[in-house]
Amino acid sequence: MAEKPKVALYWAASCGGCEISVLEIWEKLLDLAAAVDIVFWPVAIDAKYHHVEAMEDKSIDLCLFNGAIRTAENEHMARLLRRKSKVLVAYGSCSHMGGIPSLSNLYPRQETLNRAFLESESTDNPEKVIPRTKSDVPEGELELPEFYERVASLDQVVEVDYYVPGCPPTGEQTWNVLAAVLEAKLPAPGSVVGVNPKTVCDECDKKKQEKRVSRFFRPHEINPDPEVCLLEQGIICMGPATRAGCGGQCVSVNMPCRGCYGPPEGVVDQGAKMLSAVASIIDSNDPEEIARIMQTIPDPAGTFYRFSMSHSLLRGAKSK
Repeated sequence: MAEKPKVALYWAASCGGCEISVLEIWEKLLDLAAAVDIVFWPVAIDAKYHHVEAMEDKSIDLCLFNGAIRTAENEHMARLLRRKSKVLVAYGSCSHMGGIPSLSNLYPRQETLNRAFLESESTDNPEKVIPRTKSDVPEGELELPEFYERVASLDQVVEVDYYVPGCPPTGEQTWNVLAAVLEAKLPAPGSVVGVNPKTVCDECDKKKQEKRVSRFFRPHEINPDPEVCLLEQGIICMGPATRAGCGGQCVSVNMPCRGCYGPPEGVVDQGAKMLSAVASIIDSNDPEEIARIMQTIPDPAGTFYRFSMSHSLLRGAKSK
Protein backbone atom coordinates (compact mmCIF):
# COMPACT_ATOMS: atom_id res chain seq x y z
CA MET A 1 0.00 0.00 0.00
CA ALA A 2 1.41 3.40 -1.03
CA GLU A 3 2.46 5.71 1.78
CA LYS A 4 0.08 8.60 2.33
CA PRO A 5 1.28 12.17 1.70
CA LYS A 6 2.32 13.96 4.89
CA VAL A 7 0.75 17.32 5.74
CA ALA A 8 1.75 19.86 8.39
CA LEU A 9 0.03 23.04 9.58
CA TYR A 10 1.56 25.74 11.74
CA TRP A 11 0.34 28.95 13.41
CA ALA A 12 2.85 31.78 13.89
CA ALA A 13 2.04 35.49 14.57
CA SER A 14 -1.67 35.69 13.76
CA CYS A 15 -5.10 35.60 15.38
CA GLY A 16 -5.65 31.90 14.68
CA GLY A 17 -8.50 32.38 12.22
CA CYS A 18 -6.54 30.60 9.49
CA GLU A 19 -6.37 27.50 11.68
CA ILE A 20 -10.16 27.47 11.95
CA SER A 21 -10.61 28.19 8.24
CA VAL A 22 -9.17 24.77 7.41
CA LEU A 23 -12.38 23.31 8.84
CA GLU A 24 -14.37 25.19 6.19
CA ILE A 25 -13.64 22.49 3.65
CA TRP A 26 -16.56 20.88 5.52
CA GLU A 27 -17.21 17.22 4.63
CA LYS A 28 -14.03 17.17 2.52
CA LEU A 29 -12.20 17.12 5.86
CA LEU A 30 -13.08 13.41 6.00
CA ASP A 31 -11.60 12.94 2.53
CA LEU A 32 -8.47 14.77 3.66
CA ALA A 33 -8.12 12.62 6.79
CA ALA A 34 -8.43 9.50 4.67
CA ALA A 35 -5.98 10.69 2.01
CA VAL A 36 -3.11 12.13 4.09
CA ASP A 37 -1.24 11.79 7.36
CA ILE A 38 -1.35 15.03 9.34
CA VAL A 39 2.01 14.82 11.06
CA PHE A 40 2.15 18.25 12.71
CA TRP A 41 -0.73 20.56 13.71
CA PRO A 42 -0.16 21.87 17.24
CA VAL A 43 -3.67 23.30 17.60
CA ALA A 44 -5.28 19.91 16.91
CA ILE A 45 -2.84 17.06 17.58
CA ASP A 46 -0.23 16.30 20.21
CA ALA A 47 2.94 16.92 18.22
CA LYS A 48 5.97 18.75 19.57
CA TYR A 49 8.80 20.64 17.92
CA HIS A 50 11.25 17.84 18.60
CA HIS A 51 9.04 15.49 16.59
CA VAL A 52 9.48 17.75 13.56
CA GLU A 53 13.21 18.08 14.16
CA ALA A 54 13.49 14.28 14.10
CA MET A 55 11.81 14.02 10.67
CA GLU A 56 13.89 13.61 7.53
CA ASP A 57 14.37 16.69 5.41
CA LYS A 58 11.68 17.05 2.69
CA SER A 59 9.62 14.29 4.30
CA ILE A 60 6.57 16.58 4.67
CA ASP A 61 4.76 16.85 1.35
CA LEU A 62 2.81 20.01 2.17
CA CYS A 63 2.97 22.60 4.95
CA LEU A 64 0.35 25.33 5.36
CA PHE A 65 2.15 28.03 7.35
CA ASN A 66 -0.07 30.81 8.66
CA GLY A 67 1.02 33.88 10.56
CA ALA A 68 3.78 36.46 10.26
CA ILE A 69 7.28 36.30 11.74
CA ARG A 70 7.28 38.34 14.97
CA THR A 71 9.55 36.32 17.30
CA ALA A 72 12.63 34.12 17.25
CA GLU A 73 10.33 31.10 17.73
CA ASN A 74 8.34 32.04 14.61
CA GLU A 75 11.55 32.30 12.60
CA HIS A 76 12.93 29.03 13.97
CA MET A 77 9.78 27.17 12.97
CA ALA A 78 9.68 28.83 9.55
CA ARG A 79 13.22 27.67 8.81
CA LEU A 80 12.61 24.21 10.29
CA LEU A 81 9.39 23.60 8.35
CA ARG A 82 10.99 24.94 5.17
CA ARG A 83 13.75 22.37 5.54
CA LYS A 84 11.34 19.54 6.27
CA SER A 85 8.74 20.40 3.60
CA LYS A 86 8.66 19.79 -0.14
CA VAL A 87 5.93 22.42 -0.59
CA LEU A 88 5.64 25.39 1.78
CA VAL A 89 2.53 27.57 1.44
CA ALA A 90 2.15 31.05 2.89
CA TYR A 91 -1.41 30.55 4.10
CA GLY A 92 -3.45 33.65 4.86
CA SER A 93 -2.75 37.39 4.85
CA CYS A 94 -0.32 37.48 7.78
CA SER A 95 1.98 34.88 6.27
CA HIS A 96 1.48 36.35 2.79
CA MET A 97 2.08 40.08 3.46
CA GLY A 98 2.63 40.55 7.21
CA GLY A 99 -1.06 41.10 7.94
CA ILE A 100 -2.43 43.06 10.86
CA PRO A 101 0.54 42.16 13.13
CA SER A 102 2.84 44.09 10.77
CA LEU A 103 1.03 47.35 11.56
CA SER A 104 3.15 47.39 14.71
CA ASN A 105 6.07 48.15 12.37
CA LEU A 106 4.79 51.73 12.56
CA TYR A 107 6.09 51.85 16.14
CA PRO A 108 9.39 50.96 17.83
CA ARG A 109 9.53 47.56 19.50
CA GLN A 110 9.64 49.08 22.99
CA GLU A 111 6.49 51.13 22.37
CA THR A 112 4.66 47.94 21.40
CA LEU A 113 5.77 46.22 24.60
CA ASN A 114 4.87 49.24 26.71
CA ARG A 115 1.39 49.39 25.24
CA ALA A 116 0.77 45.67 25.71
CA PHE A 117 2.18 45.27 29.23
CA LEU A 118 2.01 48.73 30.85
CA GLU A 119 -0.44 51.08 29.15
CA SER A 120 -3.46 49.20 27.85
CA GLU A 121 -6.78 49.81 29.59
CA SER A 122 -7.09 46.18 30.71
CA THR A 123 -3.53 45.77 32.03
CA ASP A 124 -3.01 45.08 35.74
CA ASN A 125 0.76 45.20 36.19
CA PRO A 126 1.62 47.26 39.31
CA GLU A 127 5.24 46.06 39.31
CA LYS A 128 5.60 47.16 35.67
CA VAL A 129 7.13 43.87 34.57
CA ILE A 130 8.12 43.64 30.90
CA PRO A 131 8.81 40.13 29.54
CA ARG A 132 12.46 39.37 28.87
CA THR A 133 14.16 36.50 27.10
CA LYS A 134 15.61 34.92 30.26
CA SER A 135 14.46 34.89 33.87
CA ASP A 136 15.89 33.08 36.88
CA VAL A 137 13.38 31.31 39.15
CA PRO A 138 13.94 28.82 41.99
CA GLU A 139 13.28 25.95 39.59
CA GLY A 140 15.91 27.15 37.11
CA GLU A 141 16.10 29.48 34.11
CA LEU A 142 13.01 30.28 32.07
CA GLU A 143 13.37 31.41 28.48
CA LEU A 144 11.04 33.29 26.12
CA PRO A 145 11.58 33.82 22.39
CA GLU A 146 13.10 37.14 21.35
CA PHE A 147 10.49 39.70 20.32
CA TYR A 148 11.79 41.20 17.08
CA GLU A 149 11.93 44.88 16.17
CA ARG A 150 10.01 44.28 12.93
CA VAL A 151 7.31 41.88 11.72
CA ALA A 152 8.16 40.05 8.49
CA SER A 153 6.10 38.04 6.04
CA LEU A 154 7.05 34.39 5.56
CA ASP A 155 8.81 34.95 2.23
CA GLN A 156 11.03 37.60 3.82
CA VAL A 157 12.53 34.83 5.96
CA VAL A 158 12.42 31.66 3.85
CA GLU A 159 11.59 30.68 0.28
CA VAL A 160 7.86 30.16 -0.27
CA ASP A 161 6.40 27.90 -2.96
CA TYR A 162 2.81 29.18 -3.08
CA TYR A 163 0.57 31.83 -1.55
CA VAL A 164 -3.04 31.48 -0.42
CA PRO A 165 -4.32 34.98 0.48
CA GLY A 166 -7.26 35.94 2.64
CA CYS A 167 -8.16 36.80 6.21
CA PRO A 168 -8.87 33.97 6.43
CA PRO A 169 -8.63 31.97 3.18
CA THR A 170 -11.91 30.55 1.94
CA GLY A 171 -12.64 26.84 2.24
CA GLU A 172 -12.61 26.56 -1.54
CA GLN A 173 -9.10 28.00 -1.76
CA THR A 174 -7.89 25.70 1.00
CA TRP A 175 -9.27 22.62 -0.70
CA ASN A 176 -7.84 23.68 -4.07
CA VAL A 177 -4.29 23.80 -2.75
CA LEU A 178 -4.72 20.52 -0.85
CA ALA A 179 -6.19 18.83 -3.93
CA ALA A 180 -3.40 20.19 -6.15
CA VAL A 181 -0.79 18.48 -3.99
CA LEU A 182 -2.76 15.24 -3.66
CA GLU A 183 -3.33 15.08 -7.42
CA ALA A 184 0.17 16.33 -8.34
CA LYS A 185 -1.34 19.23 -10.31
CA LEU A 186 0.66 22.06 -8.82
CA PRO A 187 0.71 25.49 -10.51
CA ALA A 188 3.94 27.29 -11.36
CA PRO A 189 6.12 27.94 -8.27
CA GLY A 190 5.47 31.31 -6.72
CA SER A 191 1.80 31.36 -7.78
CA VAL A 192 -0.89 33.03 -5.72
CA VAL A 193 -3.66 30.44 -5.55
CA GLY A 194 -7.35 31.26 -5.91
CA VAL A 195 -7.10 34.75 -7.43
CA ASN A 196 -7.57 36.36 -10.83
CA PRO A 197 -6.05 39.40 -12.58
CA LYS A 198 -9.03 41.65 -11.88
CA THR A 199 -9.74 43.77 -8.81
CA VAL A 200 -12.59 43.41 -6.34
CA CYS A 201 -14.18 46.47 -8.01
CA ASP A 202 -14.23 44.62 -11.34
CA GLU A 203 -16.28 41.85 -9.73
CA CYS A 204 -18.56 44.17 -7.71
CA ASP A 205 -21.98 44.80 -9.25
CA LYS A 206 -22.73 48.01 -7.34
CA LYS A 207 -23.46 51.08 -9.47
CA LYS A 208 -20.45 53.28 -10.14
CA GLN A 209 -20.73 56.89 -11.25
CA GLU A 210 -18.72 60.07 -11.21
CA LYS A 211 -19.41 61.22 -7.68
CA ARG A 212 -17.29 63.55 -5.57
CA VAL A 213 -16.79 63.00 -1.83
CA SER A 214 -16.62 65.82 0.72
CA ARG A 215 -15.99 63.59 3.74
CA PHE A 216 -15.39 59.93 4.59
CA PHE A 217 -17.37 57.76 6.98
CA ARG A 218 -16.68 54.69 9.05
CA PRO A 219 -19.21 51.91 8.26
CA HIS A 220 -21.22 52.47 11.47
CA GLU A 221 -21.63 56.19 10.77
CA ILE A 222 -23.77 55.89 7.65
CA ASN A 223 -26.61 53.80 6.26
CA PRO A 224 -25.29 53.19 2.72
CA ASP A 225 -27.38 52.61 -0.38
CA PRO A 226 -26.88 48.87 -1.12
CA GLU A 227 -27.05 49.52 -4.87
CA VAL A 228 -24.29 52.16 -5.05
CA CYS A 229 -20.49 51.90 -4.84
CA LEU A 230 -19.48 52.21 -1.18
CA LEU A 231 -16.40 54.31 -1.95
CA GLU A 232 -18.53 56.84 -3.83
CA GLN A 233 -20.67 57.11 -0.68
CA GLY A 234 -17.61 58.03 1.36
CA ILE A 235 -16.90 54.62 2.90
CA ILE A 236 -13.29 53.51 2.43
CA CYS A 237 -13.54 50.32 0.38
CA MET A 238 -10.22 48.78 -0.69
CA GLY A 239 -11.75 47.24 -3.80
CA PRO A 240 -9.77 49.39 -6.30
CA ALA A 241 -6.46 48.26 -4.77
CA THR A 242 -7.25 44.60 -4.03
CA ARG A 243 -6.98 41.54 -6.27
CA ALA A 244 -10.13 39.61 -7.01
CA GLY A 245 -10.89 35.98 -6.28
CA CYS A 246 -12.74 36.14 -2.97
CA GLY A 247 -16.10 36.40 -4.69
CA GLY A 248 -16.68 39.85 -3.21
CA GLN A 249 -17.96 38.38 0.02
CA CYS A 250 -17.71 41.63 2.01
CA VAL A 251 -19.16 44.01 -0.57
CA SER A 252 -21.96 41.56 -1.34
CA VAL A 253 -23.32 42.16 2.19
CA ASN A 254 -22.73 45.92 1.98
CA MET A 255 -19.49 45.92 3.95
CA PRO A 256 -16.35 47.53 2.49
CA CYS A 257 -13.47 45.43 1.20
CA ARG A 258 -10.61 45.47 3.72
CA GLY A 259 -7.89 44.46 1.24
CA CYS A 260 -6.96 41.04 2.62
CA TYR A 261 -6.19 39.55 -0.82
CA GLY A 262 -3.36 42.03 -1.35
CA PRO A 263 -2.61 44.26 -4.34
CA PRO A 264 -3.50 43.27 -7.92
CA GLU A 265 -0.82 41.99 -10.26
CA GLY A 266 1.55 44.77 -11.26
CA VAL A 267 0.81 46.97 -8.21
CA VAL A 268 3.89 47.40 -6.03
CA ASP A 269 2.27 49.15 -3.05
CA GLN A 270 -1.36 48.51 -2.11
CA GLY A 271 -1.65 51.57 0.12
CA ALA A 272 -0.29 53.93 -2.52
CA LYS A 273 -2.71 52.49 -5.07
CA MET A 274 -5.62 53.08 -2.68
CA LEU A 275 -4.47 56.61 -1.89
CA SER A 276 -4.56 57.34 -5.63
CA ALA A 277 -8.13 56.03 -5.82
CA VAL A 278 -9.18 58.19 -2.86
CA ALA A 279 -7.54 61.29 -4.33
CA SER A 280 -9.52 60.85 -7.54
CA ILE A 281 -12.90 61.29 -5.81
CA ILE A 282 -12.19 64.15 -3.37
CA ASP A 283 -14.51 67.06 -4.10
CA SER A 284 -12.03 69.92 -3.88
CA ASN A 285 -8.93 71.43 -5.43
CA ASP A 286 -8.13 73.55 -2.38
CA PRO A 287 -5.20 72.14 -0.34
CA GLU A 288 -6.71 73.11 3.00
CA GLU A 289 -10.08 71.59 2.12
CA ILE A 290 -8.39 68.44 0.84
CA ALA A 291 -6.51 68.17 4.15
CA ARG A 292 -9.79 68.56 6.06
CA ILE A 293 -11.46 65.83 4.01
CA MET A 294 -8.52 63.47 4.47
CA GLN A 295 -8.67 64.03 8.23
CA THR A 296 -12.07 62.31 8.21
CA ILE A 297 -10.16 59.06 7.57
CA PRO A 298 -9.22 58.24 11.20
CA ASP A 299 -6.34 55.84 10.51
CA PRO A 300 -4.99 56.08 6.94
CA ALA A 301 -1.98 53.80 7.48
CA GLY A 302 -4.02 51.19 9.32
CA THR A 303 -6.73 51.38 6.68
CA PHE A 304 -4.65 51.39 3.49
CA TYR A 305 -2.01 48.94 4.78
CA ARG A 306 -4.19 46.81 7.05
CA PHE A 307 -2.77 43.57 5.64
CA SER A 308 0.25 44.56 3.56
CA MET A 309 2.63 46.67 5.66
CA SER A 310 5.50 44.16 5.55
CA HIS A 311 5.29 44.06 1.74
CA SER A 312 4.83 47.81 1.28
CA LEU A 313 7.42 50.35 0.21
CA LEU A 314 7.15 51.79 3.73
CA ARG A 315 7.76 48.48 5.57
CA GLY A 316 6.97 50.57 8.68
CA ALA A 317 8.33 53.62 10.47
CA LYS A 318 12.03 54.31 10.15
CA SER A 319 14.05 53.24 13.17
CA LYS A 320 16.28 55.84 14.76
